Amino acid sequence: MDAADPIAQLERRRAELSDLLRRLDADDASLRADRADATADDEHDPEGSTLSGEWQRVSAVRASTRGELGEVDAALARVGAGTYGRCVRCGEPIPSARLEARPQATMCVACASLG
Repeated sequence: MDAADPIAQLERRRAELSDLLRRLDADDASLRADRADATADDEHDPEGSTLSGEWQRVSAVRASTRGELGEVDAALARVGAGTYGRCVRCGEPIPSARLEARPQATMCVACASLG
């Protein structure tokens, strides 16, 4: 990825996350329909995961994806504001390697390790 062009990098990540969210939404809808089927009794099926377990997994991944999408949108706003690449805690530049690995990073490595 090109760390010199954070907008392109963030837009690519945003597109990936949006695509994943669309697929997860479709999975969720399908699982809800399956769970609504009165004849679907997979809770006693010894083979594989249950519909409830799969629905919980999809819900957790959807929530995580939405959270990351929000982080990417916030990073794009920081680019527009001219504050992208600066640590929100100490104000120092975020190393380019960190931004390459996690373009929506808000803190430098030292501050991020503080929690």
